[in-house]
Amino acid sequence: MDIHNSDSGYDQQHSFFAMIDRMQYINRWGLMRNNRTENLKEHSMDVAVVAHALATIRKTYFPENHPQVDPLQVMGIALFHDASEIITGDLPTPIKYRNDEIRNAYKKVENQASLTLLGLLPEPMRKEYAQFFCNEQDDCISIETYKIVKAADRICAYIKCISEEMTGNKEFLSAKATVIRSIERIELSEVDYFMQHFLPAYGKSLDEITDVSND
Repeated sequence: MDIHNSDSGYDQQHSFFAMIDRMQYINRWGLMRNNRTENLKEHSMDVAVVAHALATIRKTYFPENHPQVDPLQVMGIALFHDASEIITGDLPTPIKYRNDEIRNAYKKVENQASLTLLGLLPEPMRKEYAQFFCNEQDDCISIETYKIVKAADRICAYIKCISEEMTGNKEFLSAKATVIRSIERIELSEVDYFMQHFLPAYGKSLDEITDVSND
């Protein structure tokens, strides 16, 4: 990913973080009826939390199964993984992945949007943040890091489906079945561990979650 240089003196103002803050105005699941609207900012936080958990689970319980990754880098990449949608908006998955032509064209749009966002930073800071805007075509992050972030994204989509189902919304039942099949195809021990040990609590009430006798 090329990062264009520009003058960035101490007297200049930069709008990168103000733009990142606008993730709260981008709503997800736009083609579906939501009982509770989910915005891009909260989704990014959720993915960052789960991605960090997956990386930590790998480090803690499965150090020999897969190459190790840095949980903090994973968390940072997850936090910004959809930031380009501030500019592009959230293109629904059925459209985004409809065929290779649309998918490749959208990847180019996403890449350009990421460069636009990075251009809102002072030039000396861009290299540090560029790693958070990498994708599977780039060599700035390991493929293992990318896999974990993608897995976390899928898990958070499943959690969203559970949340909507609990409020009586049947709109997400088909999406839930599709997402869980995609998760089952992920061959990562940390994903299996999370789904077995942490995911079930998302379907419980507050009293059940806080009842230590359930442990």
